[in-house]
Amino acid sequence: MTHRYLGSCLLLLGAFGCARHNFYQPDARLTPTEPIPADKTVRVTAGRHYQHGALHNLFLGKHYRDVWAQPVQLPVLQPRTVVPGGLDFEKLGGGFQTLSMTLEDGQGREYALRSIDKTPARTLPKVLRHTFVMNLVRDATSAAMPYGALVVPPLAEAAGVLHTNPQMFYVSGQEQRLGPSSELFQGKLVLLEEKFDGQENLTPAFGKATGLVDSDDMLHLRYLNPTHRIDQVAFARARLLDIWLGDWDRHEGQWQWAVYQQDDQTRYKPIPKDRDQVFFRFDDGVIPWLMSRKWAVRKFRTFKPKYEDIAGMVRNARFIDARGLNEVTKTQFHTLALDLQRRLTDAAIAEAVHRLPPPIYALEGPGMEEALRTRRAALPAVADAFYDLLAECVTITGTDEAERFVVDRLTDTTTRVTVYSLLGKNRPAPYYQRTFRAGETERITLYGLGGKDEFNVQGQVGRGIRIDVYGGPGADAVVDSSHVARGGNRLYYYDTKHGNELTEGPNTADHREKGVKMHAYDREGY
Repeated sequence: MTHRYLGSCLLLLGAFGCARHNFYQPDARLTPTEPIPADKTVRVTAGRHYQHGALHNLFLGKHYRDVWAQPVQLPVLQPRTVVPGGLDFEKLGGGFQTLSMTLEDGQGREYALRSIDKTPARTLPKVLRHTFVMNLVRDATSAAMPYGALVVPPLAEAAGVLHTNPQMFYVSGQEQRLGPSSELFQGKLVLLEEKFDGQENLTPAFGKATGLVDSDDMLHLRYLNPTHRIDQVAFARARLLDIWLGDWDRHEGQWQWAVYQQDDQTRYKPIPKDRDQVFFRFDDGVIPWLMSRKWAVRKFRTFKPKYEDIAGMVRNARFIDARGLNEVTKTQFHTLALDLQRRLTDAAIAEAVHRLPPPIYALEGPGMEEALRTRRAALPAVADAFYDLLAECVTITGTDEAERFVVDRLTDTTTRVTVYSLLGKNRPAPYYQRTFRAGETERITLYGLGGKDEFNVQGQVGRGIRIDVYGGPGADAVVDSSHVARGGNRLYYYDTKHGNELTEGPNTADHREKGVKMHAYDREGY
């Protein structure tokens, strides 16, 4: 939640009272005192506490309240038998809203156990945690589809995207086999999902992968030297799937990466995880509608047959998108969209949505299927819109090794950027090359990072795209022999004054300074 959201809630709902001490249902099971049946399945609700009357729903939205309160039959978690060899507690985890722990099987494979319901107290300043604002933030959880993650695996499989395989369980009120934190999970609904991190968690689904890493490790390796590369086309495919599913919460922490060796390169393919926000429904109340406007909390996009505000939908993923999609062309995005249309058939959609518990399918299934079919038809246009957002300002980053960046101003409307590694004695083939169009791209930013990098900007044109160069640590050399006759889009050079060489042209803007702050680059999202 942002300060704008909180401020508006304070203004409009100041009379709603203090934080409720007993907000959550005491137990997901409808009859928690009865013995567990022999078939180990019980009747539960995801969150009866989200059900409210018409006035509450008018102001705060109906969301998925009926789904949270609908009784369903779910299996009881049996840690000793849920996977071959059983699962044992390893450590407690969790982000700002989700209660989670890591479990490990007898072969060292790890699993994440996460609560379906959220506990978002830590998203608020302490001064607000005992006010009505706490009620509002808790209540907003009802905008999430609690069973949505179950639908995703078959669709990801059909789309050609690597995926986890979450399962939903009820944790018995007497469960003691989850280590010292067992009590925190008792009586709750949980998702059990593979943690694809480390070589021991590889499965046949990953083919010839040699390892699994998280985004921090992948980005660290990506910037060491140019032999580490992101499979950007695979990432673009996964991101289009995210948008189709209405999954707006795709920041860098929501990805793992499978590691593949190809000739002399190490390539990283994306694995989406934590599908808590698929099929999000938020703007069906007065206050949520206001809060989801473009001038407020733009990322809270509602899943509907018609896409709304692609820029808001991808807002949470701007950091990883900028680093993982700077090579992908408009043609490639469009081709991927057409391929997804072909793969995501009516039969695949129906099969996936029928993974919802039957009472939930009765409430939401037909509408969800229809919305997915309608959104599928618009995928090429959505891919174009997503590309246009990414192409507006593009960052091209080198590594800690020496590289040569060559910028060719080809025509008034086209600029080509090529990046070569200078590791070898002979000039190798470029490891990055893309031609940009002035109608799509306003600025290209080059980061050399470490090593002695060279930047050559050349070409005589009437108009051109603005080029920003950040040399990075180490001694760098910049040669600007280009000339842009009109429009003022020139080369801007940012670096330290000491130890760097600059050969200026008629359009060079020298912004070298004493400190190093101007060329710092956020590599891993800190």
